[in-house]
Amino acid sequence: MDWQGQKLAEQLMQIMLLAFAVIAFVGGYVMASFQMMILIYAGGVVFTTLLTVPNWPLFNRHPLTWLDPSEVEKHPKPLPSANVTQKKKPVKK
Repeated sequence: MDWQGQKLAEQLMQIMLLAFAVIAFVGGYVMASFQMMILIYAGGVVFTTLLTVPNWPLFNRHPLTWLDPSEVEKHPKPLPSANVTQKKKPVKK
C-alpha cells in the first residue's frame, strides 16, 4: 500500500464508520432496539474492516520507485557537515 493509498483507506474508514454509526442509531431508534443498533454498527465495522484493511489494488495506484542497488553504490550517502558541531553565539542582553 502506498502513501496515497493509506490516506484513502484512512478517509474511507472514517467516513464509513461515521455513516454506519448514524445508520445504526437511526435504525435502533426507529425499532426501539439497542440490540439492533449494536448489530447494525458491528456489521458496519466488519464491512469497513474488510474494505480498508487488505492491500487492495485500489490502494496501490502510486507505487514508490526504489533505487536499483547499483545506483545506490554510485550515489553514496552524504557525510554530516562540520558546521553542525559549532557552538551557539552568546545572546546579548
